[in-house]
Amino acid sequence: MIDWDALEAAALAARDRAYAPYSRYRVGAALLTEDGDVYAGANVENASYGLCLCAERVAIAAAVTNGQSRFRAIVVATEGPRPAAPCGMCRQVMVEFPPSFEVRCISATSDARIETDVASLLPYAFDGGYLADDD
Repeated sequence: MIDWDALEAAALAARDRAYAPYSRYRVGAALLTEDGDVYAGANVENASYGLCLCAERVAIAAAVTNGQSRFRAIVVATEGPRPAAPCGMCRQVMVEFPPSFEVRCISATSDARIETDVASLLPYAFDGGYLADDD
């Protein structure tokens, strides 16, 4: 069973640590592994914008750096009254780690939420199966 309250709290805490001096749009993520570990990530902006790091990818990178590659759930906490789903780049990175895992997007200022899974966020995804050796 997933302790959604704890995962949401971790995502909100990560959001508070985001580095977003340009957009002021802070995002935090908390990723739950199959082993029960939680890895947090916050968005990190850069003046060039193209080099910005999304919270979801920061959390995934932290997990992978610590030897984790099987995930159960991720919570993404954003600014404003409407929760925002992960961007396309983050969706593509999430699909790299099958099987599909649960995704919950929450707002820091309202009870609004999105509840879905990775496969639903990116149907017909390009994945490693397309690169498999057919010999």
